[in-house]
Amino acid sequence: MVYVKICGLTEPAGVAAALDAGADYLGFVFTPDSPRSIAPAEAAQLAEPARGKAKIVAVLVNPGDKLLQKVVHHLAPDYLQLHGREKPERVRTIWKKFHIPVIKAFAVSNGRDVADTARYARTAAMFLLDAKAPKDTAQAGGHGAAFDWSILQGQSLEKHWLLAGGLDPSNIAAAIAQTGAKAVDVSSGVESSPGVKDPQKIAAFIEAAKASGEEK
Repeated sequence: MVYVKICGLTEPAGVAAALDAGADYLGFVFTPDSPRSIAPAEAAQLAEPARGKAKIVAVLVNPGDKLLQKVVHHLAPDYLQLHGREKPERVRTIWKKFHIPVIKAFAVSNGRDVADTARYARTAAMFLLDAKAPKDTAQAGGHGAAFDWSILQGQSLEKHWLLAGGLDPSNIAAAIAQTGAKAVDVSSGVESSPGVKDPQKIAAFIEAAKASGEEK
């Protein structure tokens, strides 16, 4: 079984397409650097059809408590995904304050980045492994780049983890086969333009990912 997260949703058609195709997680982004960023109240409206069908994930980058409080109040997410440089102590503080499990994202370019996840084993509920952002962008994720999946060979992570970065319908089967990922995250790889999801790409991505899980 492979779980799929469709991230960076901004409009009702994308949410409907993700739910119809069987997405397990829906991600909503709250950072001004992203073309997929939306207001907490807007995200709450978009997420309403997903309640009880998919887990709702709020994606933030180095958030302050004021923003976190606003997102939690409006969206009531199942998970908080921290996609910045949050230290283990900050992750623990957020978890204790809001009583919402945390997905901690890591920018990966070598084995040391993967090993760094161990510092968060007592504070994060899950890990997300993404490619490092290009030097010419401040955007933490959703930039369509993949990291070298061979980095994960021989690595043992202490938590469940999601594979992200540069995934799309054409390479998701190979990514799962090479990494053994049990959960995957996609954003730009299923879009027709930044922030606008393509229903056909979503359906193809989820079908390929779920089929790969059944083959194991």
